[in-house]
Order: sequence, then structure tokens, then C-alpha cells
Amino acid sequence: MTKDQLLTRLSSTAAVLTRRRALLACAAAVGAAGTAGVLAAVTGEERVGPALPAAGPPPAHRAVKSSAYRLQPLTGYGPPHTTHRRTPVRHEPLLKVSGRGRTMVLTFDDGPDPRYTPHILDTLAEHDVRAMFFVCGEMAVDNQDLLARMSDEGHVVGNHTWSHPLLTRLTRSRIRSEMERTCDVIEDAYGERPEWFRAPYGAWNRAAFQLGAELGMEPLAWTVDTLDWTTPGTRRIVGAVEHGAAPGVVVLSHDAGGDRSQSVRALRAYLPQLIDSGYHLTVPRRQYV
Repeated sequence: MTKDQLLTRLSSTAAVLTRRRALLACAAAVGAAGTAGVLAAVTGEERVGPALPAAGPPPAHRAVKSSAYRLQPLTGYGPPHTTHRRTPVRHEPLLKVSGRGRTMVLTFDDGPDPRYTPHILDTLAEHDVRAMFFVCGEMAVDNQDLLARMSDEGHVVGNHTWSHPLLTRLTRSRIRSEMERTCDVIEDAYGERPEWFRAPYGAWNRAAFQLGAELGMEPLAWTVDTLDWTTPGTRRIVGAVEHGAAPGVVVLSHDAGGDRSQSVRALRAYLPQLIDSGYHLTVPRRQYV
């Protein structure tokens, strides 16, 4: 064999060996990748590829598994964000309410009384009218079913203290106790804490306004006093309401605190007359700041 023939055979052998090594290296790489895929499928771990150039610092946490997103709430869901509602501290109670047209508000104090309040509720329901009831805690605690009915029928329940005392003769701590205890009873029976407060006898002072605001309540007095607590007779009570009727008027009557049968009969008489005269009997809406 000549020298040239020997060199040619050696070159061919080297080329074959080079191609064989390349094929073996490729097979090894494919096998390693397949093994990694099998391990990832068994263990549930994701394969991590080669790091790419980053424009900033590396991420602080690994990517969350796709299955973990089922445990995270979506941003667009959940309760809406509400702003803080503040009740202003007033220096005098509200006497009238604002509203379009011939709007009036009927209010009843001192109850609930199982002898008279149900009849008043029946009359209001008959004419599809809502009213306000300023209740005393010591009466409400024993008649929580009536507060629940007021809630079901769309009436507003306000705070009239626990025992109907003269607030101007009480200490600040005692006034707070009278208010808070009644708020708690109303919340338990009515389902919501009261947003309105009325001082017994209409006797207000600075502490009553301040504490009422701290408890989230607006002070509401009245425009027309029927004086039904003096039992003047059904006709006089009806006359007081009819002569005092006007847009924005708040009428004061009672459903407890004595014999209120005249108040029950008077409501049956003047309510349909007010409606026929074009008055809209409703409840006030709070204005928050």
C-alpha cells in the first residue's frame, strides 16, 4: 500500500468516527431532555429553561403554579370600596325634611306597645305608607317582634333613649348609656343600628348632639305636635294634622306611654285624607358628608 492510499484510508476512518461521536452526543442530549420531562411530569415541577438577559434585577419570587391561581381572588370581585361616612355634630335638631312635591313624615314616639303599635302598623300597611318609630329601649327589649315587623314593612326605627329621661339633667356617661343600650336592642331586633335620634321631651343639649353624632345618628325633632299625649280627643288630633300639613312637615304622635287609642283612631281618619290631598307620606333619607 502506497503512502497516498494509507493517508486516504485514515482520513475516511476519522470522518466516520467524528460522525459517530456527533450522533452519540445528540442521542445523549435527547435522552437527558426526555428524562427531565418525565421527572417533571411525576413530581409536578416545572422545567426551568436557560436564563434570559434581564433589563432589571432578577425577580424576587418564582412564578406561581397555574393551579395556585384558583386560590387567589380576582381584583374585580369582592365588596366595593366605600368611603368613610361621617355624621356632623349639629347645634339644633332637624325640624323638617327635604323632598320633592308635597312630602310629609309621620313619626311615633315611646313604643313599641303591643296594645297600640300593631294597629298603627296595620293602618300604615293598608295605605302602603312608611313611617318613623322612635323607640325606647326598655319597651323595645320586650317587643322585639314589633321591631322586626317594622323592618319587614319598610319603616325607620330611631333611638329615643332607654328609659325616656330628661337628658339635660343627666351626666354625659349616663346619656351615652341610654343611647348605646337602645342602639344595641334596635340592632338585634331591627337588623340595623339606628341612624336617627330624638331627645325625650325635645330637651337637647350639647352632649346629646355630640354623642348622637359619635353613634352615627342625626337629631330629628318635629314640625307639628298633635299633643295626642294629652288625650285631647280624636277630632282634635285629626285637626292638628290637617291644619299643620305642608311640604316637609314632620308630624309627632305617640304609640305608647299611656292610652293611645285616640292616636290609633286619628291615624285611621287623617291618613287617607292626606293621601287624597296629594301628600306623599314617606321617611327621610340620610345625607352623609
